[in-house]
Amino acid sequence: MVGQVQVQAQVQRNTITLQGSAQIVTEFFQYAVNNILYQRGVYPAETFDMAKKYGCNLWLTNEDALGKYLNTVMSQMKVWLEQGLLKQMVLVITEADTKDVLERWTFDIDTNKDVVAGQGPLPDKPEKEITQEIQAIMRQISASVSFLPLLESRCTIDILVYTDSMEAVPEEWEDSDPRNIANAEMVSLRGFSTKVHSVKTMVVYKQSDDVL
Repeated sequence: MVGQVQVQAQVQRNTITLQGSAQIVTEFFQYAVNNILYQRGVYPAETFDMAKKYGCNLWLTNEDALGKYLNTVMSQMKVWLEQGLLKQMVLVITEADTKDVLERWTFDIDTNKDVVAGQGPLPDKPEKEITQEIQAIMRQISASVSFLPLLESRCTIDILVYTDSMEAVPEEWEDSDPRNIANAEMVSLRGFSTKVHSVKTMVVYKQSDDVL
């Protein structure tokens, strides 16, 4: 009897619900964006606090305005994830003075439509396995300074979000062009999956003038 209870509890822990998956993905986006901003030096290092997550030393902003902006975006994205509407999130890093787009960090999201529709059994995946996949992405983000050009000028950021339904976009959100980079270099990073949502990551960046 004890053995049966333990097995049942293990299965329940590994079962991924739509809401649970949305929480996992949203939290990943929060840490990923913060870590990119820290590693790329977009904001001063002293405006970040270290946080232990996914077995890594990561960084979260302690700057009120940035924190509020990110929390607002993440809250809305969580709603779209739960509705199965979120297709892509893009973190755009732009040179403040020239408005040149220097980097586009793209996160493509694929959603299990059967789970959204409530059809069939919920998928199973051990939390440890999901954590290991996310950990690999975070380590790649931290290592990105080894191949990305140095950001020497003051930069600003924008977060672009693409959904399956324009009706789902709040009125206060503004339309934007894709903010593409001409003659860019692209590096694909690792992805992860909860079996409800799958996320693929890549970074597109402007070549340094030294290599043109």
